[in-house]
Amino acid sequence: MESTHEHLVEGTANALGLTVYEPGSPTALRPVVLLHGFASSSELNWVKSGWVRSLTEAGRKVLAVDLPGHGTSPAPEDLDAYTPSRMRADLLQLLMDHGAKTLSASDPLSGIDVVGYSLGARLAWEFGGTQPQLVNRLVLGGPASIDPLAAFDLNAAQQFLADGTSIADESTADLLRMAQTVESNDMFSLMSMIQAIKTEPFSPEQMVPTMPTLLVAGDGDALATTMPRLTELLATRETEKSVLWLAGRDHANAVTSREFRNAAVAFLGGK
Repeated sequence: MESTHEHLVEGTANALGLTVYEPGSPTALRPVVLLHGFASSSELNWVKSGWVRSLTEAGRKVLAVDLPGHGTSPAPEDLDAYTPSRMRADLLQLLMDHGAKTLSASDPLSGIDVVGYSLGARLAWEFGGTQPQLVNRLVLGGPASIDPLAAFDLNAAQQFLADGTSIADESTADLLRMAQTVESNDMFSLMSMIQAIKTEPFSPEQMVPTMPTLLVAGDGDALATTMPRLTELLATRETEKSVLWLAGRDHANAVTSREFRNAAVAFLGGK
């Protein structure tokens, strides 16, 4: 097993945290950017599930990004910092600051590959759709063509956090319960992110990626029932696409699937 070298990039000019993982031996392969899901972190989503190890063993440099108020990132008071458009802009600036280069057929290290899960998949879809000169390949895990946070009852959640008043909406209660299982989560920041995301509903038809895309979901993932809409949109741009369904997996545990991880590493190794 090759060793992996990790370093945390501090003092970035925006609300995104970045941890860089280098492969044991330098290779002429472009870096892979990892975008985690809501109320998670790069550590929970990608390190503990084995993704970083698999990618670095495959010779890939990994740029693991923490979204605002998550993981190593600061928790901004400015609500705008949590909007998807601002997060995408901050991601682009972060990558440029870290030396990312536009795609060039003559340079195998140019451009980036992007892997996103859940909310990270939404951001990856939009980032690929708006930055085709930079993104080479996309992997979307647990993707949906709807916005799972759109129906979140923010007022009820804030009331529950304030005084324990029960939440009538089951999906809101479930999401809040999931968020609270991570002791380090800043609940104020998570509520700010939901509030900000509600101002920019997901409209996948507005930013359809054109680079090769792998879509992966558990066959027990209720959100993934909307995934065929994404494949239809990709077809309108004649985007090369692959779909993988994971047997016996749901939205919560698909990211830990070895089958998913292996398929993604193989897909990202394509030309």
